[in-house]
Amino acid sequence: MQESIFHISSDRVVDEIDRARAQEYALLAILLSRSPDRAMIERVALLRGDASLLGAAHADLAEAAARADEASAAREYFDLFAGLGQGALLPYASHYLTGSLYGRPLARLRETFQHLGIERDRGHSEPEDHVAILCEIMASLIGGDLAVPPGADREFFEKHLARWIRRFFVDLENVKSADFYARVGSLGRTFVDVETEAFALSA
Repeated sequence: MQESIFHISSDRVVDEIDRARAQEYALLAILLSRSPDRAMIERVALLRGDASLLGAAHADLAEAAARADEASAAREYFDLFAGLGQGALLPYASHYLTGSLYGRPLARLRETFQHLGIERDRGHSEPEDHVAILCEIMASLIGGDLAVPPGADREFFEKHLARWIRRFFVDLENVKSADFYARVGSLGRTFVDVETEAFALSA
């Protein structure tokens, strides 16, 4: 995210694959935390694809960014996420897992944050089980911003994301009124599928 809401620090060396994974989560965190400004839209429009499913999702998002502007992206974001119960989607683990906000999934997440030594900055009222915050934490776990043992990213994913985040991205992908954010949903779904498969293969 552009401005982290957590105090995190570490000096861990990160390999090329993990750096790419962290960047993917960070991109999703930024786009899901707020509507992108013009500079961010221009950067997204420069994404390059390849023959892989993830590469195709990058190319589709880049094309959508080239069609978008700051006002249209802001409109989409507002219509999708603005106001609890008012937007088309509620991007919270508790909602997807229990049907209500501030549920047991949020309590379990806060316990994990305490265990990992993650402190939330004061002045932020967003529940911590928001999808953007969870993507930010995954980026930090993978990218070396948190001093954690190997495999902490997989444990966090399986405990707090695996059971619901793909459904969220599919829902976002299928919002008929969205263009740019539907492609964000496609990228998120594709990337989560890659992550899930990789974790399964390494088990």
